[in-house]
Amino acid sequence: MLETSAASRLANLWDDAKATSMSEPERLLYRSNLLGSDKRITNYGGGNTSAKVMEKDPLTGEATEVLWVKGSGGDVGTIRLDGFATLYMDKLAALKGLYRGLEHEDEMVGYLPHCTFDLNPRAASIDTPLHAFVSHKHVDHMHPDAVIAIAASKDSKALTAEIFGGEIGWLPWKRPGFELGLWLARFCKENPQAKGVVLESHGLFTWADTARECYETTIRTINRAIEWFDEQTRGKPALGGEKHAPLAAEERHAIAARLMPSIRGMISDSELKVGHFDDSDAVLEFVCSKEMEALASLGTSCPDHFLRTKIRPLVVDFDPTRPDAEKTLAGLPAAVERYRNSYVAYYERCRHADSPAMRDPNAVVYLVPGVGMITFARDKATARISAEFYVNAINVMRGASAVSTYVGLPEQEAFDIEYWLLEEAKLQRMPKRKPLAGRVALVTGGAGGIGRATAEKLLREGACVVLADIDVESLRAVDAALTSDHGRDFVRQVVLDVTDEQRVANGFAEACVEFGGLDILVSNAGLASSAPIEETTLALWNRNMDILATGYFLVSREAFRLFRHQKLGGNVVFVASKNGLAASPNASAYCTAKAAEIHLARCLALEGAGEQIRVNVVNPDAVLRGSRIWAGEWKEQRAAAYNMSVDDLEAHYRERSMLKRSVFPEDIAEAIYFFASDMSAKSTGNIVNVDAGNAQAFTR
Repeated sequence: MLETSAASRLANLWDDAKATSMSEPERLLYRSNLLGSDKRITNYGGGNTSAKVMEKDPLTGEATEVLWVKGSGGDVGTIRLDGFATLYMDKLAALKGLYRGLEHEDEMVGYLPHCTFDLNPRAASIDTPLHAFVSHKHVDHMHPDAVIAIAASKDSKALTAEIFGGEIGWLPWKRPGFELGLWLARFCKENPQAKGVVLESHGLFTWADTARECYETTIRTINRAIEWFDEQTRGKPALGGEKHAPLAAEERHAIAARLMPSIRGMISDSELKVGHFDDSDAVLEFVCSKEMEALASLGTSCPDHFLRTKIRPLVVDFDPTRPDAEKTLAGLPAAVERYRNSYVAYYERCRHADSPAMRDPNAVVYLVPGVGMITFARDKATARISAEFYVNAINVMRGASAVSTYVGLPEQEAFDIEYWLLEEAKLQRMPKRKPLAGRVALVTGGAGGIGRATAEKLLREGACVVLADIDVESLRAVDAALTSDHGRDFVRQVVLDVTDEQRVANGFAEACVEFGGLDILVSNAGLASSAPIEETTLALWNRNMDILATGYFLVSREAFRLFRHQKLGGNVVFVASKNGLAASPNASAYCTAKAAEIHLARCLALEGAGEQIRVNVVNPDAVLRGSRIWAGEWKEQRAAAYNMSVDDLEAHYRERSMLKRSVFPEDIAEAIYFFASDMSAKSTGNIVNVDAGNAQAFTR
């Protein structure tokens, strides 16, 4: 048995009280979720679990052995029972007779659907033969950093024997597939005492004949590797020691906010990218180390790592001892172009006659010395997960270089997995992107009725949204609700006072660090006031002008600066009011400020058109439901202006409209979405009234 100590070890979370009453498939699910809950065991979407279960054949009524195995594209940490593929074991065994050799192994994937049990629609993954041909009931295939660090070492076979003895064996690198499944079958037959195997440059397989024993073997094996590394590296400087100290957190974020929109603009020609910034301790240790550049150039080893990070990152030329973001920005275009050219050369060196067309040649991972790691992908989740995978790669490089020599996957092997025809087929099956996918929107007044409805609409159409508001409590509540509905990768909040120049700048910088840049500004922050002119104080007048005119100017100016820095165009939508076109009694300050908004939008449309920055206006009227401005004195003031009860106000606005209809926040959101989307790609300087019809507000 493997010996472990308490140091750094994983907890054994197995609970017999829960597991005993479960069916075998339910125990497989339980085991999978436990393993996937800790990224030291496997990363998101990585790893695989299986169980061989006796089931009643729906065709014959007889008992038959069925392989339950994680389906293609699943994640063991979040999988549910319907995420497992189910296949007849006797049919899988029969595939060995159809196998024509290594040159034809990809065709074996086409036979897997013929082995499906009980018409299960879940597609089986390429790893299925690896689980089917292991001669044990339960199999775990994990990607623990501590074990991959062994697998990616120059002398990984000897280290495996030293650390695990004969209980865990070793196999040389082989791309996952039918052939590797046969290798595992042969290994199990020749090494009946073994409880697992380290796959060179790849990961760990463990097995047993009960779910609990399999789980505990996996945990124990990883713990032994963690302990061994603790023993070997205690007191030694990691990664060659520190080359320079990391910058302070505030400065790191400021540098990231400056670099990310620029990088995003350079790499979003074919498809808009969303960014992620990571300055965790592991990342900072790596980007500040003496060995960072040398190790980064070797590329990653585990296929799961480089499929999401590309084989190697781009190291940004930045000197943290003499921080100069402008100098770095000046050199970025050439650095990005060099990376692209290098990637094209890699593709041309390694391509086969039937290789898929070259994909995006831009880097996914950008390492900034003293600052952290930036990742870009087609959506926030992928950018975040790519960062997580590169952190795994960092851990592997740190461990392997501490006890041996780190070895990246050979270039041709890396290419053959990156451009694997089976991987290409998986990419082609991905659903069509939503209209606003890859775009980032900032909505001021985001905690109000119109702001929330707008954020909800933009999120449904695929955008990432930054909610900006001065009302902290309401902002938190809306953020929590939208995050619950759409996920943390799509929603962020920032407390922002649109009348404060510095806070506006800080808010936009925060949005850049969270998502990499900005595409859409919905300027919606507002207030409402009502008073006869002789009762309108200077403070009330200035308050309207500060929020509704100056505030719109400040956020627009910051957006224009950012759009021009990105060089991707941009989109500004002002939420003004019918009152900006049609006067109302006892509301001179409000109406004048709203008129200023509309004219500011016209001016900005002129300024931005040459750089594809569009500016348009939506004019609501009488949006009572869900609106915070109608929750206070404004409602009473307007009722008083029309000499009626507040209970009659909604009916009054409805009846005075030409269409005799009420206007809701969702109606305004639809108009904003029209201007924010490509449906209005040829419109700028325009106004859409959403007021159920008011002749006084006609724009012509």
